[in-house]
Amino acid sequence: MRRRAGLSLAALGLLLLALCAASLMAGRVWAPFSAWTDPSDPRWAIIFQLRIPRTVLAVAVGAALGLSGAAMQGYTRNPLADPGALGVSAMAALGAVTSLYFGAGAQGPWLITGLAMAGALAAVVILLALAGGGSTMVTFILAGVVLQALAAAGVALALSLAPNPWAVNEIVDWLMGSLADRSAGEVAFALPFMAAGAVLVLMTGRALDALTLGETTARSLGVDLRRTRVLLAAGVALTSGASVAVTGVIGFVGLIVPHLLRPLVGARPGALLWPSALGGAVLVLAADILVRLTPGANEVKLGVAMAAIGAPFFFGLLLVLRRRAL
Repeated sequence: MRRRAGLSLAALGLLLLALCAASLMAGRVWAPFSAWTDPSDPRWAIIFQLRIPRTVLAVAVGAALGLSGAAMQGYTRNPLADPGALGVSAMAALGAVTSLYFGAGAQGPWLITGLAMAGALAAVVILLALAGGGSTMVTFILAGVVLQALAAAGVALALSLAPNPWAVNEIVDWLMGSLADRSAGEVAFALPFMAAGAVLVLMTGRALDALTLGETTARSLGVDLRRTRVLLAAGVALTSGASVAVTGVIGFVGLIVPHLLRPLVGARPGALLWPSALGGAVLVLAADILVRLTPGANEVKLGVAMAAIGAPFFFGLLLVLRRRAL
C-alpha cells in the first residue's frame, strides 16, 4: 500500500506540473511556450499578469480545500464531511458578503479575509463540537444544513437590502466563485493564510490516525484531543476562509478528492492528507482550464462548474452509503 501511495503521489505531482503548463497556455488567447520568454510578444503580459496568478491561486485553493476535506472526514469519521457540503464555506461567504455589503472591502482586503475566516471558524467549531459528542451522521448532516440555511438567509438579506444595483452585482458575481481577473496582490495576500492553515491541518495527521480506533484508544496512545480539535478548527478556518475570501464559493472539492484517492492510498486519514492536497490542486486547476475554454461571450464561473460536477457525485455517494446501511 505504501508503494502504491508513493506512486500515486508521484503521478499527481507530474499531472499537476503538466496542468500548470497547460494553464499558462490555454484560454481565449492561446499562448505557446515561445511567448513565455519573449517580452515583446503581447501574450507575454497575459501570461505573467493574468495566467500565472490565476494558476497559482487555483493550485493553492484546490490544495487547501482538498486537504481540509480529508482532515474533516478523518476527524469526524464521516464520509460526507467537507467544508462546502457542511456549511463552512457558506458561513465564510456570509462573513465576506457582510464586508462587501458595508463596503468594508474597499478599505482593505484584510477585512474581507478576516470576516470570511471568522465565519468559517464559527462553522467549524459548531461541527467539531457535534462530532466530539458522539453525534450520528444524520445529526452531523442536519447541522450542516442548518449552517447552510443560516448563511443563505444572511446573504439573501444582504442582497435585498443592498444600497445600489452595483453592490448586488458584485455580491452575486462573487458568490458564484471564480479565479478570473485575480491580481498577484490578491494571491500574495491570501497565500500566507492558506499556507498557515495547511500547516496546522497537517500537524493533526498522527491524531487522525489514532482516532480511527476511537477517542478512548486515541487518548491512551497519548493524543491530546483538545489540541487536535483546536488545530483542526483553526486550520480549516484559515484555509477555507482565505480561499472563499479571494475566489468566492467553490464547493465539493473536499468531498470528491478524498473519495477518489482513498482506494489508491488507503483508508488511513493521516496518509490521505498530502495526496488530497495534490488531488484538490489537480481538480481545481483542470476545472479552471475547462471553464476558460467554454464557448460563449463569458466563461462559466468555476463555482458553477464545480457544483455541476459535485452535486451528482454527492448524490451517488449518498446512494452508496444507503445501500451499505441496508
